[in-house]
Amino acid sequence: MTDQAAPESGGVLGDSKAQSRSLESVASAVHYHDWLTSLARPWLGDHPLELGSGLGDYAGRWLSSGVPRITLIERDQDRLAVLRRSFAGDPRVSVLDLDVLDPDAGTDDAPYSSYVAFNVLEHIPDDVQALRAAHRLVRPGGRVIMLVPAFEFAMSEFDRTVGHVRRYTKRSLARVYRDAGLDIERLHYVNAPGLLAWFVGMRLLRMTPGEGALLRTWDAAVVPCARAVERRLRPPFGQSVFAVGVVPGEIERETRRSG
Repeated sequence: MTDQAAPESGGVLGDSKAQSRSLESVASAVHYHDWLTSLARPWLGDHPLELGSGLGDYAGRWLSSGVPRITLIERDQDRLAVLRRSFAGDPRVSVLDLDVLDPDAGTDDAPYSSYVAFNVLEHIPDDVQALRAAHRLVRPGGRVIMLVPAFEFAMSEFDRTVGHVRRYTKRSLARVYRDAGLDIERLHYVNAPGLLAWFVGMRLLRMTPGEGALLRTWDAAVVPCARAVERRLRPPFGQSVFAVGVVPGEIERETRRSG
């Protein structure tokens, strides 16, 4: 039996222990994580809200890059405890157990500059509702930044174990943003060679992500090359889809409601 979070407790599914083991096992992929965090960095603003912060690896990198303040959300109680220990005494960091699918959550003054989640949205059955939360959590004009796994044909046994409900394409992720009332500012695939590696390793060979020589070699040799190429050329496919949307201003919100 897997340790799964029920949809009503935040909408996130999956084997919690397997998720944590996966986060721990790939923590040493420094070039890969630096690449991903650099994608989001220009859009975070002065106080991002991170959904599904895991063990805090991305948050730590954003803080090191100069983000002045960040609020972390984690529904898994074990990972929540890790976050609270890791950032205890850091005045820049707030750690919350917040259900963003609750319509009464975060309705006071939309204090956040952005709403960011890396490899989280695919766990949430109602992904549109998860993005709609940005309207009450993020200031008008703030950004909604998502990184999600790409292409259903790459869905593996590992994906299902850790609770992936779906994988995305640019088109399907764009539809979720539009249905959530967000304007898309940036949308592209990331890590083209990673898609082939995932399909062969995870889908065909039924491997699981893990620490070791293969991961370190891939991170040191392949990731920097892919990052350099994709800085100049957007690939037609990738292991992930990256998107940035804009929360509409008050006038735009009223227009959409009346329409």
